[in-house]
Amino acid sequence: MRIIGGKLKGIQLNAPAKLPVRPTKDMAKEALFNILHNTYDFEECSVLDLFSGTGSVSIEFASRGIKEVRTVDKHPGCVAWIKSVADKYKLSEIDAQKADAFKYLAQEHNSYDIIFADPPYDLPNIPLLPQLVAQNQLLKPKGVLIVEHPPLLKLDQQPGYSHTRKYGNSSFSFFDPVI
Repeated sequence: MRIIGGKLKGIQLNAPAKLPVRPTKDMAKEALFNILHNTYDFEECSVLDLFSGTGSVSIEFASRGIKEVRTVDKHPGCVAWIKSVADKYKLSEIDAQKADAFKYLAQEHNSYDIIFADPPYDLPNIPLLPQLVAQNQLLKPKGVLIVEHPPLLKLDQQPGYSHTRKYGNSSFSFFDPVI
């Protein structure tokens, strides 16, 4: 996994092979960050990264100056890896939590500028993510939820749906706050 922007640009991170992950491809990650960089002042943003896996997206956010990044993954190896990278590169803005993402969303009370979710593609309850975020009002007024999912899954009937962008074998669906 390669960091594509910010203070850690160009650094190659080699996560342990035993982690149960499907990292976001560089092309898709670069396109996503181009969109977000043109919309948000990263130095003023808070981010929640669900199903964070290797932390590729969280580390990218931290590298680009996001002030607060909370990562959530239920696999202890993923959480340990993210913490080790955050310690090594002094990314104090990263707060890695071991938790089930759905349970976390149901109990979370903070709101975020950006929520990114990259669940396993075979997870049947992916459509619940926008519902839980809307129900618990976890987005700030100009915030965005981005759900990465397989292109065949359609999320356009979920609360706050804005649009979907496809990059290879991945799609990103964007959701606005629901008031």
